[in-house]
Amino acid sequence: MSRDRTVDVLVVGAGPAGLALAARLAREGAGHVEVLEREQDAGGVPRHCHHGGFGGPVLPWVTGPAYARRAVRQATAAGATVRTGVSATGWAGPLTLETTSPGGLERITARAVVLATGARERPRSARLVPGSRPAGVLTTGELQQSFHLYGQDIGRRAVVVGTEPVARHAVRTLRRAGAEVVAVVTERSRGPAVPGVPLLTATTVGELRGRGRLSGVAVRHEDGRRGVLACDTVVFTGDWIPDHELARRGGIAVDPGTRGPSVDASFRTSVPGVFAVGNALHGVERAAIAAAEGVAAAAPVLARLSGAPWPEPGPPLVVRAPLLWVAPNRLTDIGGQPLLLRSGERLTAPVLTAAQDGRLLWRRRLPVRMAPSRSLKLPPGWTKRVDRSGGPVVLGIG
Repeated sequence: MSRDRTVDVLVVGAGPAGLALAARLAREGAGHVEVLEREQDAGGVPRHCHHGGFGGPVLPWVTGPAYARRAVRQATAAGATVRTGVSATGWAGPLTLETTSPGGLERITARAVVLATGARERPRSARLVPGSRPAGVLTTGELQQSFHLYGQDIGRRAVVVGTEPVARHAVRTLRRAGAEVVAVVTERSRGPAVPGVPLLTATTVGELRGRGRLSGVAVRHEDGRRGVLACDTVVFTGDWIPDHELARRGGIAVDPGTRGPSVDASFRTSVPGVFAVGNALHGVERAAIAAAEGVAAAAPVLARLSGAPWPEPGPPLVVRAPLLWVAPNRLTDIGGQPLLLRSGERLTAPVLTAAQDGRLLWRRRLPVRMAPSRSLKLPPGWTKRVDRSGGPVVLGIG
């Protein structure tokens, strides 16, 4: 039998965004702020990222675990309650979540709910890679947890699939685990090389081989060449997708580009009283960016607690190829939140355009290089020209 109780703000997910938001809300007097985390330890992905760089330019030596511990301390010191081992399994009402934990079932009703559920790498099954199902097939997160948290044996010869920045961290972890990295494989025509590791570009993994334990991966080059890389471990990196299952269960609109909840510049979703922040909104961004979104969301959440109305959703903001997604992606309000824009291809000094109903709103050449693994920040000033009652606003290259 479930127990019912109420809080002022319920944050689902104790990663960088959720903890930063909870700390700010608690300091600002938002009342009872509670954070739920399904893992046994709070802190999110940084908990098992043992490389530095999490302290930004001021403290570049700070590792992920140290960053996570500090974020938890700041939230609890501010007065927020952080509960671990608690899973939000569904909705019993617009602002009521059903949860389960070793302590039993609960239904928690809040005045505001914030989804900070983060993102995850798509596993081999979601990438539709055929073959047997041997041991030794991992994502980067599984690799880091297996080695850093549980001290498990990883293997002796490994192949890394993908060339996003996380792939370099996978190579580093594999080497620390005593494995030889025999190749980094990517479907893209080029990618950053990792010193000492062969880079196979324009190459796909066609099949996993082995029974019991992985024995090799069959690869295919775009020109038709084929081969088999002998290995006992393969790590699929990147290809991030927001953890949007809870949002979908709640009937929250999901953006087709980001595959996360569709939000405006105030992080409001399509359901009144429900906000979403951090990597729950888009493919993975650095912890600092996710935490900054959490801090920025505090003001809109506090406004909601003070009785501010929930506006009608404005026109959607969509992208055309080769652009992949933009966030925020509803133009309910302008706000000061920069737009994060991601491209599926490398672009040098691209000319970006924004148009609505055939009317050009904005056009600018940006003296930068866009890479598929990094988002570009766009100033939001041009959105003042958007007709709030008009059709979709389209961002493109041209």
